[in-house]
This record gives sequence, structure tokens and C-alpha cells, in this order.
Amino acid sequence: MDDCIFCQIAAHKIPSEVVYEDENFIAFLDINPRSPGHCQVIPKQHFRWVWDLPAGRQACPNAGEYFVVAQKVAHAIQKSFNQPAVWSRITGEEIEHAHVWLFPDPREGKTIGDKSDFAGNAEKIKKALAHLK
Repeated sequence: MDDCIFCQIAAHKIPSEVVYEDENFIAFLDINPRSPGHCQVIPKQHFRWVWDLPAGRQACPNAGEYFVVAQKVAHAIQKSFNQPAVWSRITGEEIEHAHVWLFPDPREGKTIGDKSDFAGNAEKIKKALAHLK
């Protein structure tokens, strides 16, 4: 969709700090982070809601693959920021494109970094993802 900001990010028409990308999904840092490492995980293809992705293995992308990617990114966030708790949100009213929020629990009481250090936080997550593969 031409007017969808997440479709534009997935097409690399709008710059973002991408931490993960494959043929069907992309994860990038949220521009208004709740905490350092706050990511959005989205399908590249436009789906209005997370629940609109097909469930069967034959479909590509599918809901199962989506949550495998979200799990990988969540584990990388845990490792990058030494935080056991990574929160997730699936709402969708702010951007009309399926997305999963992932962010380290900012209430754990530890300073885990500067949430405005987008490049540094993205690099930490990418490095952790490379070691998780």
C-alpha cells in the first residue's frame, strides 16, 4: 500500500534501523521507543491485522513463521540488554499494518542503555541475532 508507513519502511523507501530482515518479514527499532531496543516486527506484505496472516504452512508468509521471527528478535533483545523480560504488544490501531511490539521491560530497575541511541541499540540486537542463528 502506497500510503502505509510500514509498507514504505519494508520497501526501504523510509529509512529505519533494521535489526532483522528476510524475504517475508522485517524488524526495526520503533521511532518512539518505550525502552532501548524497542522493535516492531512486521510482515513485508500488507496485512491489516496480525490475525489476517494465513495459518497454513502452504501460505507464505504465514502466522507461524511470523511468530518464529518475533521469538528470534525477542531472544536477541534479551541477550543484548541483559533483560529476562521482553514485553510484547499486538494492538494495531496506531498503524494499520500488522505489527508486534517487542521491548525490554523498562521497570526491571536496571539502566539498560539510552533509548535514543538507535544505531547502537540496533547494532547490539543484530550482533545478538547473528549469534543465535
